[in-house]
Amino acid sequence: MKLVVLQPSYLPWLGYLDQYHWADAFVLYDDVQYDKNGWRNRNRILTAQGVQWLTVPVRLKGQDFPPIRQVPINNQDRWPKKHVETLRQAYSRSRYFEMVFPPIERVLARPWELLVDLDVAMLKALVELLGMPWKGVLASELEVPGRQTDRLVGICRQLGATEYLTGDAARDYLDEQAFSEAGVRVHWHGYEHPCYRQRNEEFVPYLSVVDLLFHHGPESLEILARSRAPACG
Repeated sequence: MKLVVLQPSYLPWLGYLDQYHWADAFVLYDDVQYDKNGWRNRNRILTAQGVQWLTVPVRLKGQDFPPIRQVPINNQDRWPKKHVETLRQAYSRSRYFEMVFPPIERVLARPWELLVDLDVAMLKALVELLGMPWKGVLASELEVPGRQTDRLVGICRQLGATEYLTGDAARDYLDEQAFSEAGVRVHWHGYEHPCYRQRNEEFVPYLSVVDLLFHHGPESLEILARSRAPACG
């Protein structure tokens, strides 16, 4: 059984969904500390004016940030309306707008108090649009103790994983020997971003997967999975 463990992300990029596609089980690492400058509450899309960030405002106090699952959304800012209108303006003329926009709009129309709940609901909508089944489970529901490698190995054991996929950033702390001793093979995710038709003549990579979905609809998963395609440009 193949396992991926990633922190929740808002409107995640292609590489995130490629890891989801590879996995048999996908653990959302929601009980680790929130990182202010990460991807938990933001991502990028392409508009007529260029790349634009969509950011969900959150309420944080001090510098000692809570676990991701406890981060509250700042709903004093009318961010859902801004995101809906920005997406509509950016992609209303795209080929698959009528297919992709309604599920995303429905998620944004619901009231959200916690960032993790929004991220999970949005991921479910994107996964369904890509034609994949839901494989997600929250790390906080597994109640596996430990830190870093010890905890990840524990999650593998609890779920019966024999293969584990992770990104290059984990090379700084991951102990492959501990995985090997537990009977788990580690794979490193070296994603090479595929090119696809966009609104721009010059391709812009590393956007939210919604950019791909709006332009390619049911073909998106096949394009997304071309992680060994020639580099763009």
